[in-house]
Amino acid sequence: MELIIGKTSGFCMGVKRAVEETTKVVEEARKIEDDEKNITYCLGELVHNPQVIQNLEQKGLQIIEKLEDIPDPKGKKVIFRAHGVTKQVYEEAEQLGLVVADFSCPKVLAIHKIAKQYVQKGIPIFLIGEKEHPEVIGTASFCGENYFVIQNEEGLQEAIQKVKGKINQLLVIAQTTFNLQKFEQFIETISKELQGVTIEVKNTICDATRLRQEETGQLSKNVDCMIVIGGKKSSNSNKLYQIAKANCNNTFFIENVNELENMVQKEGITEDDFRKYATIGMMAGASTPEQSVQEVVCFLEKQ
Repeated sequence: MELIIGKTSGFCMGVKRAVEETTKVVEEARKIEDDEKNITYCLGELVHNPQVIQNLEQKGLQIIEKLEDIPDPKGKKVIFRAHGVTKQVYEEAEQLGLVVADFSCPKVLAIHKIAKQYVQKGIPIFLIGEKEHPEVIGTASFCGENYFVIQNEEGLQEAIQKVKGKINQLLVIAQTTFNLQKFEQFIETISKELQGVTIEVKNTICDATRLRQEETGQLSKNVDCMIVIGGKKSSNSNKLYQIAKANCNNTFFIENVNELENMVQKEGITEDDFRKYATIGMMAGASTPEQSVQEVVCFLEKQ
């Protein structure tokens, strides 16, 4: 059995920065003897990976769902996660007197900046992405009033019909982890349907996402089995799984080695099922720690 690990697997720059900086903050806070001051809060999960979150919580990080959950907030420290937050959250944090450590991915913040610039010009915006994803919710808050969040072909057609004949300019941006191929298909449709409109396309899908998707596509076409490792809530990990599954029927999506062990123990998949594969490809999402990858490698090497 040959194991081929994707070269682009694991933490992207934005996640690496957020995890490293958050670790520094919580470890420094633990040195403070005051029980109230040594608590560091994070608004939502820092990244979409249970193992990473569990590790940070053990160090003292406390996850909250809204800023008002922080008792006596003035002077307390709160971390803004890698996905970014809404414009209103920044304003609320200032009003509450919170000390903010903003670890939003720089690429996400760059999209917020682009959106604000075009809103000032009065140009409508098509935001391509998953409507319920925290990154998209954050970005949408900077898009003014004349914008559309587009997740699928149906939503795209609805948005096109609403603006057709009513606009002469349009900005198109995307969630950093959106499927590149799908984004390009959407752009082609927009260009055909809105002829005569000046369309400015900002491909804001980050390079790490693009490279992972491209490598996953290539790798999954040339192996007998694919294993994608990542959080089930992770948008980029889910997309890697979809790409791999389209090319390789024997594709597994797991969060950690425990899931792989459970498949062997409970789901009728045996060690022989893995031994029969001459080549197994592995790809990890942008918020998957290296330890999770190595644990899966060790498990497979024992088969």
